Amino acid sequence: MGSRGRCWSTRTRARPAPRAGQYVSVRVRMADGVHQLRQYSLSCDPGGELRRITVRRVAGTVGAPDGEVFALLHDQVREGDELVLSAPFGAVFLDDSADAAAPVVLVSAGIGGTPMVGVLARLAALGSPRPVLVLHADRSPAAHALRAETRELVAQLPDARAVFWYEGCCPEEADAREGLLSLDGIELPEGATVFLCGPLPFMRGVRAELLRAGVPARRIRYEVFGPDLWLPGTAD
Repeated sequence: MGSRGRCWSTRTRARPAPRAGQYVSVRVRMADGVHQLRQYSLSCDPGGELRRITVRRVAGTVGAPDGEVFALLHDQVREGDELVLSAPFGAVFLDDSADAAAPVVLVSAGIGGTPMVGVLARLAALGSPRPVLVLHADRSPAAHALRAETRELVAQLPDARAVFWYEGCCPEEADAREGLLSLDGIELPEGATVFLCGPLPFMRGVRAELLRAGVPARRIRYEVFGPDLWLPGTAD
């Protein structure tokens, strides 16, 4: 993943089992003895004992240090170390039984793509024939967490495609679009369930586009870590 992002995998017999798209809290002990909690999406198929999180290192602003927990995980956690995880949480997840044939649209930006990889991995493990559309925006291919794995999972599904957006032209992703993610020219599958993850302004903007495109609000699944500050139309 490069110097700015790392993945950690751990095996656990904890219950209940997670659902694709959910997250866990990770507890770490800091140098001063204080315990800190951070939430990370599960970025693998949740069907077995393996649990994987993907952590992007957060650089501090000018004159400020990097995020403490991110730095600790990147610099100090090694293979064989134990991490304390919570039970899985999150109301936005892939339901394996309900709407099993409905198309799936995964829309994300930045590190918000990690739970989408978990959803893709689950669909691939199930051999799902559902139409799947992956839309992701990032600064560059190098910054795009799990980009190659996303491509591989899309290729494993019989009716899936992916469209990526980056800030500039990218020879290694010749089909990628330049600039901000937009639904202009994107054909959305009829009756799709849309999963949305990323920074709040991004989610708010994409959700507004989806509503204008005729996607019912009840078909747009998202989770906000903080106050729900949507524009009018939340209850549509």
